[in-house]
Amino acid sequence: MRRRLRSGRPLLGAWCVIPDSFTAELIGRAGYDWACLDMQHGMIREEHLGTMLQALQLTGTPALVRVPWNEPGRLMKALDAGAEGVIVPMIDSPDDAERAVQACRYPPAGNRSWGPIRAALGVADYSPATANESVVVTLMIETVGAVQTLDQILSVPGVDAVYVGPQDLSLTHGLRPTPTATEPEHIELIQTILEACGRHEVVPGLFCGDLESATEWRRRGFRLTNILSDSQLLRQGAAHQVQSLAQVELGQLKTSTEEIRR
Repeated sequence: MRRRLRSGRPLLGAWCVIPDSFTAELIGRAGYDWACLDMQHGMIREEHLGTMLQALQLTGTPALVRVPWNEPGRLMKALDAGAEGVIVPMIDSPDDAERAVQACRYPPAGNRSWGPIRAALGVADYSPATANESVVVTLMIETVGAVQTLDQILSVPGVDAVYVGPQDLSLTHGLRPTPTATEPEHIELIQTILEACGRHEVVPGLFCGDLESATEWRRRGFRLTNILSDSQLLRQGAAHQVQSLAQVELGQLKTSTEEIRR
């Protein structure tokens, strides 16, 4: 994942909430640049992580895990299971950022406990130093406190990227929660975060609600984006098929009726 970040190009991610390794493999084979396993709002639990990470690794897709909360044990568990990085929600202060970074890196850079039960499998040169260099720490910026202390948060050593949670960002600022920013204040907040990332050389990321918003924000400079989740893609694809068939059959029925009338 870090190598892909260093490429400088925009990276399209998949957002996995379905707790199933076969679904993860299908996502991995679709051609995404990276994938997130969502343990915060998705149905994925710790017992699913190992096989889902194996499935993504099989396809060569770098995997990040969004943990439920900024808790050291959760972060370490995800990394020990083989995640290449973590996404940490609801960061509200520089202290929160420091706590997350510390839990993801071995001493002396942090306080991560040694026990890479799966992360080290097949990695001949796995060591605290190589792990510290490769793990990607991504912080979610989505609260009033985070926006107010944005420069301090992004100045914390070891912060590699941020991910904007547009719905919590709007909700915490008294706006209507929506995955696609349409209100001027919401757009301005996201733009402020993007510009701060540029000042601090931190990779900016954003959850996008549709193709149009992803295209626009990527044009503005967001380098990590995703469009909907696997469950949303499945639901929309299934609904589209049902509706398309109904429209075709309705069209055929109209044609048949017109022919009878003639």
